[in-house]
Amino acid sequence: MQVLQLIALLAAQAAPAAAAAPTPSTAAACTAPEHSQFDFWVGKWDVYGPKGRLVAHSLIEKLYNGCGVRENWMPFNNQTGGSLNIYLPGEKHWEQFWIDSQGSRAIFKGGWNGSAMVIQGEWAGPLVRITYTPNADRSVRQFGEQSTDGGKTWAPSFDFTYRPSAGG
Repeated sequence: MQVLQLIALLAAQAAPAAAAAPTPSTAAACTAPEHSQFDFWVGKWDVYGPKGRLVAHSLIEKLYNGCGVRENWMPFNNQTGGSLNIYLPGEKHWEQFWIDSQGSRAIFKGGWNGSAMVIQGEWAGPLVRITYTPNADRSVRQFGEQSTDGGKTWAPSFDFTYRPSAGG
């Protein structure tokens, strides 16, 4: 009997807290035009290296009520990885958090420059700049550069072309 009274007492105390709990907003938080600046990259892609050889598949998804863009990088060398990307209105820039199967991670910051998404950050030592350029044929060029002198000089580090996947 005492157990039932204790349960009833606990339930009565929890009821006001549950009633006072804030309800999630149904309004979309990420509807500003800036949140769509990376939409050109969203899709299922076949990724080609600079010599035109297929090197990976990549699935880029817009998620979390339009607030995030998730990358699933699936190269044929099995060194997989991915990123989460978000536009931060307070800072007026994009951030990308990258993690891969080799245990490396990087945080990039940047934004839309009028013709491309350009982000930059340190990745395993050097400063890395990645430029994502949408092309007229619906492909996307992802061009990476690195700097070992704090951004004074840059050297190419990778160059990929994302084409809509032949598999759909």
